[in-house]
Amino acid sequence: MAKKTGTAWLATYRTLHEHYGPQHWWPGETPFEVMIGAVLTQNTAWTNVEKAIANLKAARALSCAAILELNDTALAELIRPAGYFNVKAKRLKSLCAFLDAQGVARHPERLRDRAPLPELRQRLLAVHGVGEETADSILLYALDLPSFVVDAYTRRIFSRLGLLDADESYHRIQARFQAGLPQDIALYNEYHALIVQLGKAACRPKPRCGDCPLRTCCPAAQAERSPLLRQ
Repeated sequence: MAKKTGTAWLATYRTLHEHYGPQHWWPGETPFEVMIGAVLTQNTAWTNVEKAIANLKAARALSCAAILELNDTALAELIRPAGYFNVKAKRLKSLCAFLDAQGVARHPERLRDRAPLPELRQRLLAVHGVGEETADSILLYALDLPSFVVDAYTRRIFSRLGLLDADESYHRIQARFQAGLPQDIALYNEYHALIVQLGKAACRPKPRCGDCPLRTCCPAAQAERSPLLRQ
């Protein structure tokens, strides 16, 4: 893997931001809605999450108390559009039970004040159904804490750019981003959103390098011109 200086992380961000503009991510009217969306978006498209959240709102069930009061079957039916609805119903209940145990059920945004970020992250990871990407999404987008989110797009894009190895651990990738960037919540927020946009628009499993704003600095895009390209 090519060795790059820390400036490459910011340069990549600036190129993406200039090309795609602000992403206004994460969509959600309240911190709690963002938390719910972070669970529902697991293994599904955001358009499906929007339908599930709309169902919860229509049923007046978008609160910790309401979700905990619903039986599993009723909750699963409301979130059916998000897929894996029986599994996700249990995960939502686990998250809401956690928030209740932390004393923040009525004001979930106050979770940020319950512990320093590293400890809070560990508490979230102990909740059933909350993995690293979900935990960091909650920390960054719902609680405004500087915890960079890593996803499959991140691995694909930045391994093609030669900035990391695709098989690096989540923790290692996150550490590399956070070491190479200012600790800025707005920057982390926008950067991850731009990565998602690039992953959807151009840097797909079979890449559309001609549509990519990073193609001039991407080894994978340069290799596309060769018959030896490996996808």
